[in-house]
Amino acid sequence: MIDNICMFLTKKIRKEMPEIDDERAEVINYGLQNLIGEFPKIFIVIGVACVLGILKETLLSILIIMPYRIFSGGFHLKTHIGCIIGTTLFYCGTAFIGKYIVIEEFVKYSLIALTWIFGMIMVKLYAPADTENVPILRKKDRKQKQIMSFCILTVFYIVALLVPNSYVANIIIFGYFIQSITITRVAYKLTNNRYGYEVYNTSNELG
Repeated sequence: MIDNICMFLTKKIRKEMPEIDDERAEVINYGLQNLIGEFPKIFIVIGVACVLGILKETLLSILIIMPYRIFSGGFHLKTHIGCIIGTTLFYCGTAFIGKYIVIEEFVKYSLIALTWIFGMIMVKLYAPADTENVPILRKKDRKQKQIMSFCILTVFYIVALLVPNSYVANIIIFGYFIQSITITRVAYKLTNNRYGYEVYNTSNELG
């Protein structure tokens, strides 16, 4: 259903803007799928959060994690149902852990240090982790997104160190750790994804 709506809108856009080629049309279609597909995900995530009694924490986890995900990237599940389930587990699960897991101060500082180092290494190796449908090919764009990933990662971990609220710190620690995993090569292989820049660079070399 969503695919048909997006294809219809993409054709309408191409009709109004004939200069759009097939490659750009694919990017537009993929963007529309993400945009329109977000609506059912938002309602489902909010519904599950309400049932679990973690609505505030879930909304907070979205606000905290989203900036890092926007710049660092990460794999995308192939179906809308899979994406809905994955998104719900990610944000509600992070919120649930953040609210109910109690971490001692020493353990908290150790986790902050370890997950920050892990995140910095993963960002250096893989960010921005793009996809075949929306590749990030320009070196300037890739560099900017990687720098922003470093900055956001560091700023939020500083917040985790200083904030007195334990569940906020927990959301940052666990949410950013999971997000760092989603950009890794292992995560891409397990979810049958490929980095877009590698696919297109290989195609250009073969061509």
